[in-house]
Amino acid sequence: MPGNALENFRVVLVRPIYGGNVGSVCRAMCNMGLSDLALVEPRALDVGEARKMACNAADLLAARREFACLADAVSDCGLVVGTSARLGLYRQHSRTPREWAPALLDAARSGRVALVFGPEDNGLSNADLAFCTQLIQIPSTPEYTSLNLSHAVMLCGYELYVAAGAFEPSEEKSPAASSALRERMFAMWREALLTIGFMKEDKADHMMLGLRRIWGRSPLTEDDVRILMGVARQTLWCGRRVQSERGPGRPG
Repeated sequence: MPGNALENFRVVLVRPIYGGNVGSVCRAMCNMGLSDLALVEPRALDVGEARKMACNAADLLAARREFACLADAVSDCGLVVGTSARLGLYRQHSRTPREWAPALLDAARSGRVALVFGPEDNGLSNADLAFCTQLIQIPSTPEYTSLNLSHAVMLCGYELYVAAGAFEPSEEKSPAASSALRERMFAMWREALLTIGFMKEDKADHMMLGLRRIWGRSPLTEDDVRILMGVARQTLWCGRRVQSERGPGRPG
């Protein structure tokens, strides 16, 4: 199941500096179905600030585990994936989160996978990367490649969540409007617009082609058409009432 695969990912923050970032990471993890958080050598973590930024992810923050070294944090993980914005001789096999997502999900279905993120000031060191079996580089403008820690976690988590097929988009409940229903609507609008003087009879066909083009830019559902018919019906009623109050022969 996709959910089981996501549960097998561990987010590892190496030497995080700011409690607010750790809390924001917890929030991002909850958004993307990730629940296992490990901190390696956190630097005097401000738990209060972390809790404030975690919002409704406080339970995930409370369940965090802390380790003295990266080796201990990833000791039970089959794949260890490090994130790095820097390139070099031993970082040239980096791939984007989207490229890695299918393979990482496959691995997570049978074992634990670690996603490792470095400290906010310098990122992962070469010693940290030595533990990593794969490297992720998040696409960004070359002029500024440094990402906020929680943003990096969110982007990686998002690609995994999408690739896992865990998201179920809402579906349109109203069926597409039939041609006959749309034609009834256009007839009502033609009458309404003639009644209020928006167009004259000799220009009506041309104006209605314009309306058809506007409403044809996206599919109309039955609900859409019935709302538009309701507006046309009310417009027609108001136009007839104004004509009645003016009386025969009175100018508009």
